[in-house]
Amino acid sequence: MRIMGLDYGSRTVGVAVTDDLLLTAQPLETIKRDSENKLRRTLARIEELIREMDVTGIVVGLPLNMDDTEGERAAKTLAFAEKLKNRTGLPVYMQDERLSTIAAKETLTEMGVKGRDLKQYVDKIAAAYILEDYLNGREKDNIHK
Repeated sequence: MRIMGLDYGSRTVGVAVTDDLLLTAQPLETIKRDSENKLRRTLARIEELIREMDVTGIVVGLPLNMDDTEGERAAKTLAFAEKLKNRTGLPVYMQDERLSTIAAKETLTEMGVKGRDLKQYVDKIAAAYILEDYLNGREKDNIHK
């Protein structure tokens, strides 16, 4: 039993999963998309990973504005989360993702990762941060059993 974390972007979706004990999050992969409006292959890949990893729930990062409002990107992310829920039948949880990409870039930069390599890793690292935030909140709030 694992939980999947997703960092949904206009051209990529970062993917992370928990360990079997739901204690930690590990970056898994970045799914690249040709167009923001084309989701069929992205959803199919997510479904493959769900089966392979025995995923029982999904956490999607919600890109809120710094003033806690929902903008255009948040609306697109919520629509994506609804498609995921309908297609997979799994519970989908939203997690505030503000600054997760910045934190991922900072971590990678501190490790000496630059340029093309940085772009290759940043989305799946951001997904892991989103999932870690969810796990930390879950412990406090008992959101997911």
